[in-house]
Amino acid sequence: MEDVNLLIQQLQAIAQSGMHYGKDVFDRERYEQLERISKKLTAQLVDNPTRENLTLFFDSDVGYVTPKVDVRAATFKDDKILLVEEKREQVWSLPGGWADIGFSPAEIADKETFEEAGINVDVKRLVGIKDMQKNPYHKHNLSYIYKLFFECEPLEDDLRGGVETSNAKYFTKEEAMNLNLSVGRNIPEDIEMLFAAHADPNWNAYFDQVDTHYNGHGLG
Repeated sequence: MEDVNLLIQQLQAIAQSGMHYGKDVFDRERYEQLERISKKLTAQLVDNPTRENLTLFFDSDVGYVTPKVDVRAATFKDDKILLVEEKREQVWSLPGGWADIGFSPAEIADKETFEEAGINVDVKRLVGIKDMQKNPYHKHNLSYIYKLFFECEPLEDDLRGGVETSNAKYFTKEEAMNLNLSVGRNIPEDIEMLFAAHADPNWNAYFDQVDTHYNGHGLG
């Protein structure tokens, strides 16, 4: 059975794109009806949906709908990886967050590391791009998300927590794998991938492979 959340996301994308590009008044009415159905389905299937959450998902974009981008920075020092502890949930994650307008992905990696760990970094290379829907992350957000992982080197030593973090520390691979990770932000497979890339100067950026080929009507 196909993922229901993914099907709803696809319905919403079709409705939103159609409302933006459709010229015929009757077509627009049909797309608006399709969006109302998508909202009702989401309200039925999502645990305790809030009006704010639904509005963020359905009304935050206009025009052609594209995935949101989450950028994560993997900073290594003495073969240890930098992780930060989230104040609210007391879980550990790579510094990172949503890509902001006006910043390149590498600039986001540097900015988020400074805001969450208190240091600037030299962003060295892209390690991987993951489709959140195709990997076993805890999905607490209704949006369709791509995750970008960058390897970085620290430019300073004075680690400190940020507004949303209470601690920042370097960990060995074994230590990191045994932490209470924020599995919506990073999963053990990400830690494995990042340490493997760090040890390999010839690492080729990871991406999710094509499971089925496009046939003109979608993948499958």
